[in-house]
Amino acid sequence: MSETKMTPEETNTYMMEKMLFVPRMFKVINELNPEAGQTFADFYNTLWKDGALSRKVKELIFMAGGVAYKSPRCIIHVLPACRAGATVEEVFEAASIGMILGGFVPGGPGIPYAFEYAAKCVELATKIIAGEEWEYLPRPQWDYGIG
Repeated sequence: MSETKMTPEETNTYMMEKMLFVPRMFKVINELNPEAGQTFADFYNTLWKDGALSRKVKELIFMAGGVAYKSPRCIIHVLPACRAGATVEEVFEAASIGMILGGFVPGGPGIPYAFEYAAKCVELATKIIAGEEWEYLPRPQWDYGIG
């Protein structure tokens, strides 16, 4: 990690370099505490960098876990997987494994429900690779039901 203080924008760039994406929550955290974002990016990179498994495979594994547990905030890992070179076909295969896992793990959502998340991963990968606009999760609204 850099010893110099970074601005929020520099921290977002740093996270992009280390993580291949900036998690939505860190776009806010980095405004308030850039050092936290830098530290998280360094931690993330120690786990996700190429090693015995490639970064691409690790991102696909995490995405598959998001499919298995119907976690919209985990399927975002399709983005760094694609940026690390994953193809639509690789995303499909990893998401399919997550879908099956969702049917077999105790308390899992079941295959038909995990399928929706697998299909979303393939949709996202197709759009990301094509350079099209994409969204994995509606933006939060803080209107307390008044809007």
